[in-house]
Amino acid sequence: MRSSLTLVGTLWAFLSLVTAVASSTSYFLPYWLFGSQLGKPVSFSTFRRCNYPVRGEGHSLIMVEECGRYASFSAIPSLAWQMCTVVTGAGCALLLLVALAAVLGCCMEELISRMMGRCMGAAQFVGGLLISSGCALYPLGWNSPEIMQTCGNVSNQFRLGTCRLGWAYYCAGGGAAAAMLICTWLSCFAGRNPKPIMLAESIMRNTNSYAMELDHCLKT
Repeated sequence: MRSSLTLVGTLWAFLSLVTAVASSTSYFLPYWLFGSQLGKPVSFSTFRRCNYPVRGEGHSLIMVEECGRYASFSAIPSLAWQMCTVVTGAGCALLLLVALAAVLGCCMEELISRMMGRCMGAAQFVGGLLISSGCALYPLGWNSPEIMQTCGNVSNQFRLGTCRLGWAYYCAGGGAAAAMLICTWLSCFAGRNPKPIMLAESIMRNTNSYAMELDHCLKT
């Protein structure tokens, strides 16, 4: 089985898969921001949360210790986080699509040419840029009431208060940076240039096929 990728292209496909999985996994996990509320640890992503308060008997607040997404898009605490959810999700989808095509290129001949590889690298740059934009938007939502309650009521935009950033935030940003800088550069050398002999053989094969079909139609 002959690959359509060069040796550098194989490395590019591997790194593309790693960065896409890292960014996408971090996007879905609610470990972007860590704080505490009512003595219990609380964590957030853009559209998910672990541990939240509810009204118990006697109208007292109790913490429900479970993870889940917000009930609706409008229930996400701030407009900045809503934008972050959309932008980051689009970037992750783009990186996953390119990574899938790159992995298929390792197994299929003539799937990814040199020009196609560069176009896919440009798509990776856009995907990484979208995720990076989402990471930049994320601190704009730290002044929402829900986040302030978790961060000691002293948090604000770009100021965490008593909270701290989680590993998933750094993983998403690192995956985006690797996709933009490393994968985009490697993609320029990923695809094979079609050899003149192979190109001529392909043209002759197609020409003979058309000639046989035409001859068959004339005879019938």
